[in-house]
Formats: sequence, structure tokens, C-alpha cells
Amino acid sequence: MQNKRPHPSQQTKANESDQQRWFKRIKKMSSLSFSTLILCAAALFIMLLYMRSQALPVSKMGPSTEIFDNHGEVIETLNGGKNSQNVSLDEISPNLIQATLAIEDRNFYHHYGFDMRGIARAAVVNLQHMSKVQGAGTITQQLARNLYLSHERTWTRKLKETYYAVQMELQMSKDQILEEYLNQIYYGHSTYGIQAAAKLFFGKDAKELSLAESAMLAGIPKGPRYYSPYYDAKNAKERQGTVLQTMVVSGSITQQEADKASKEKLTILPLEKKKPAIGGYFRDYVRSIAIGQLGISEDQFEEQGLKIYTTLDINAQKVAEEVVTDQLSKFTEMQAALIAIDPRNGYIKAMVGGRDYGENQFNRVFADSRQPGSSFKPIVYVTALQQKQYTPITQFKSEPTTFTYDNGRQSYTPGNFGNTYYNTIDLRQAIAKSDNIFAVHTLLEVGAENVIATAQKMGIKSPMKPLPSLALGTFPISPFEMASAFGIFANQGVRVEPTAIVRIEDSRGRPLYESKPVMEKVIEAPYTYVMTQLMESVFEQGGTGNRVSNVLKRPVAGKTGTTNTDAWLVGYTPELSTAVWVGYDKDRNISTVESHLAAPIFAEFTERALESVPPKLFAVPEGVVSVYIDPASGKLANEGCPNSRMEAFVEGTEPTEYCTEQPVKKDTGKTDKPKGNGTWWEDLKRWWNE
Repeated sequence: MQNKRPHPSQQTKANESDQQRWFKRIKKMSSLSFSTLILCAAALFIMLLYMRSQALPVSKMGPSTEIFDNHGEVIETLNGGKNSQNVSLDEISPNLIQATLAIEDRNFYHHYGFDMRGIARAAVVNLQHMSKVQGAGTITQQLARNLYLSHERTWTRKLKETYYAVQMELQMSKDQILEEYLNQIYYGHSTYGIQAAAKLFFGKDAKELSLAESAMLAGIPKGPRYYSPYYDAKNAKERQGTVLQTMVVSGSITQQEADKASKEKLTILPLEKKKPAIGGYFRDYVRSIAIGQLGISEDQFEEQGLKIYTTLDINAQKVAEEVVTDQLSKFTEMQAALIAIDPRNGYIKAMVGGRDYGENQFNRVFADSRQPGSSFKPIVYVTALQQKQYTPITQFKSEPTTFTYDNGRQSYTPGNFGNTYYNTIDLRQAIAKSDNIFAVHTLLEVGAENVIATAQKMGIKSPMKPLPSLALGTFPISPFEMASAFGIFANQGVRVEPTAIVRIEDSRGRPLYESKPVMEKVIEAPYTYVMTQLMESVFEQGGTGNRVSNVLKRPVAGKTGTTNTDAWLVGYTPELSTAVWVGYDKDRNISTVESHLAAPIFAEFTERALESVPPKLFAVPEGVVSVYIDPASGKLANEGCPNSRMEAFVEGTEPTEYCTEQPVKKDTGKTDKPKGNGTWWEDLKRWWNE
């Protein structure tokens, strides 16, 4: 059967019908698209009219960030001393305007608040680097964010920022937006606006800025803490070069002009001396923690009306600053550092990073270039106690000694201060007199690697090497680390991470951060108690801290440390662990008189800071026994050994033999009791333990 082909005339009519249907469909779609376009244009027009008619929000720049101490007293109000001065756009150097536009928003005069080309360009750069290395915010968006919004990184904030930016473009001219931006942008050092910045850095008006000066200033707002020449001259210079090259690319200047400006030597004025304020070093530390660790931006910290609750005790801080100032008054170039931490919760109560914060803001509390000297020895000895090789009555001969190590391939010959040696002494005497021979012998016996492991468990992160000199504190450790480590002795072996910020709230009282101090048991309590009892002898007769025993009116334990360039006293009570360092910033030796300054600073600060706190004995944990021993033999004392003393031992390590075979008489209450150095707390301590 054959298929019949359609007649040509019929085929033509069918094709014409299909074409007609196709044209009708196209016409219908075009009509619909045009109508949609008209409706969208009308909606956009209405929305723009609405945005133009609506007033911009009230600027958020007003509330001041406040920093509080642990009693709720205001330490500092930021923004209160805000340095700013408005100028018109024609009073600003064209160099600065061009530099700012080139580095911040080169399409500023060609967009309507947001820059689609800038967004695409930033996306490509960020994709290439697989991280956010370039932002896409316009000057208008930055101004909208600074004036009306927070700095939280959310899509909601970004959409609002873009909305307000478009609204500003509808209601303000480009020059008005640029002028306001240049008058409110933050240049660091509490300085807002280009006029104040020009005065601060170069001592001139904004209209007088050269190309080189303009490029330097235009680079700062991206990160005042990184690009300010006061903080880091190298970063500032590199940033200036980036700005100049960006200006070349944008066509603002030629390469020759950029090269000439880059070579120009800038005269940056010295940063004006800051007004004296309580806790300057601590406030800087709080700022660094908030910005560097907690994700708070610098302008948010400065401008967002935050409430920052800290651990500082304002009274203890005032005492610390007064004591340091008084003790150093006769030593014009000598510096000091003091850090006091509550060992029970890790709260930093006082911090002094130098003799004069206004003169020098370098915080020596965190200096990691200072040798702790003999103040490191308790870490050696607590390692020995834990290994049960040592007790308070372990003896060794103090005499000139050459120690061999590294399988006999190397030797080390330490000496005592003043070449004074004590013959056979026990651990208590070694600590009190700070005997170096005993310390090195102990370190080699227990293993330097074990001592380093103990130090690291106690929170000391400074690098150390397993050498015999480690016992004498030859590897630098910061005062901050030392105070935190000694707090473990005061807190029965529990380490609490030091804390400066308790809580941060936004301007509406909503919590942004709340601290959760990390606590860790690093040493068993009996060992820390025995070490505490041993370190109390430092302040007793014959101890290296005996000269301040008349100042201390409460139980205190600690250790002195002296090197050619440094003097230390690190000590504690049950409530406060304090490290004091004195010395010179430059490589300069300290005199004998200067080496004695750390102890009186520690003693006076401790007593005055705890003036309202009743003296407390160090709590005796389970696993400790206290017995009278004969110092000469190291055995239990009886009537045949009258020069006895009471000593604390980790249970199971106390002596079991008596010094003589004479039987022990029963205590009738009238027998003579061993006496200490005559201080009232020694009598109280003996009474407590009996």
C-alpha cells in the first residue's frame, strides 16, 4: 500500500498556519515581557521615590564603649577623647582625595551606591586566593555601615548596608558623600577624619598634604593597627607603595610621580604623650584580646558602645602603679613589670608594664627576652618531689662542682652568688639561700626533659633546651607566664587560664562574649603544698627575701631570681600570685642595689593590695603529714635533738627513724616547742598543724 503525499497547495497552507501561530506566540511573549518590564520599571521608580522621600536613620555614632573593672567601676570611656575636626572637600588636598578613591573605590563617581564590577572583581580575586582577600564595599557602603549599622558579618547587614547606600546616593551628591566619609573615617589613635589625621601625623592641614603623605594616610583606614607608622613603620611604607601603584593603575598619577613620592622621606611627628590613666597597659591588653582573639573589629571596639567587663581590681592597680613609681623614683632609666593574678579563677587583678605608660607603651609583662634566674628553681624542685626522689630533707653538698652531661662529653661548672657555699644543706636551705649547686644537681638527677615537661604543663610556652643551665633560669620566660605558673602552687595544683575579659555586651546589653576559664589539674595538691612550705622560708631569716619580712604581715611563699641584667621576685598568697621584674630595656647590667628592688615592690604591693583581706594560711590538702625533724640528720626529732623544726611531707615520704635512740617524751604541754623566725604566722602555722 502506498502512502499518499499531501498536495503542494495543502503543504503551503500548513506552513503558513505554523508561521502564524509562531508569530502570535512571539507577539504574546513580547507583549508580556514589555508589560513586565514596564511594571518592574514602575515598581523600581516608585521604590526609588520612596527611598528618596524617607529620612536616613539616625547615626549610630554616639554611644561610647566603656571598660569596667571587676567591681563595675568604669576604667575608661572610649570615644570620649575623640580627636576629630570637620573640613569641606575643597579644604582637602586633591592628592589625598585621589589616593583614597584609588585604594577604596575607583568607580565612586560611576556607581549608584554599590559597584557590580567591583563585586565581580573581588569575587575573582578571592576565588583565586581561596579566601577573602579583597572586599567589594564602596565608599558609600562604608559610610552607611559606619553611620547606621554594626560590623557583624551577615547577609542581613550587607543588604541593609546596600539599601542605605542607595538611599544616600539618592539624597546626597557624590561630593557630599565623599566629604562626610573623609571627615569620619578612622585613622587610629582615637583620630577620626583627615584633618585630625593630617595634624596628628604631619602637623599640617589636610589641604597641605603632599602626594607621599596622602598615600601614607590613605592606606591607614584599612587597618589602623597594622598600617599606622606609629605601630609598624615597615607595614605603613609597604601600604603606601600599594596606594601609589593603585593610583598609577587608575590613571591618577604617572609611574614617575609614584616613584618620586615613594622615595620621599616623610617627617612623622612623635605621638603625643598620652594622658596618665589607670591601667594603661591592661587596657591595651584588653583591646588586643578583644580584637585579636574574640573577633571584635577595631572600629567596633572604638565606636559601637560596647560594655567590656574585665577582671582588673582598680584598687590593686592603683597600688601597683604607685609602688612601682615610688620604688623606681631614684633610678631614672630602670624599668619594671608587675602582674598579679588570682590563682583561684585566673583573673588578672593588676598589670604594670613599665614605669610610665604615657612615655612608653611597651608592655614588659609579656616580654619574652628576660631570664627568670633562680625564680625558675621551684619548677625544678616540684619535678623532683613528684618523682619521689626528693623530700624537704634531701641533702647535697654545696661546694664548687663541675657537672658532666651528654654522656660525659660536656661539662658545666656553675657558681653561687658571691662564691658563697654552704657545705651540706637540705632542700629547704637550698631554696631559702638559692643555692645553684643544689639546683643543677637536682635537674641532672631528675632529667632536664622532665623539668621542661613540668614547665609546659604549668603553662610556660617559652622555648627551653634540656641543658644544665636550665636549672638557673637561663632561658627567657615572661613575667606573665611566671605569675600564672606560681599560681598553680597557690591553688593546690590546679592551673586556671589567665583571664582579662569576663564579658562583653553590645550597646543594647546583649552578650557578645562570656569567658569560660579553663581549669586543669597539673600537679597533685600534696606536692604543691610542700613546695609552698619550702618557699615560705625565702622570707624567713637567712632567706634571700628576708629583707622584706618586716613588711609582710601574712603567710607568703615565693622565690627571688637575679641575673646580671634582671631581678625577680615571684610569689603568692592564697589570693594572689604576683611576678615582679626590674631591669633595663637595653642590654645593661644592674647593680647590687638595683637587684634588690623586686622584693620591696612585691612585698609592699602584696600587703597594700590585700589590706582589706584577712591573712590566711595555705590550706593543708589530704596526703600531707607534718612532723618534727632534726635538720642535721634529716631524721625524726626527739628530746635528744633540740634544734628541730616542723616539716611537711607528702604522705609516705616522711622519715621513720629518730635522730637518737632516746625515747620520745610525751607532750605535757610544757615542753619547749621548736621555734621559727619569731613571726606570728609561724606560731599560728605550728598551732594549726598541731
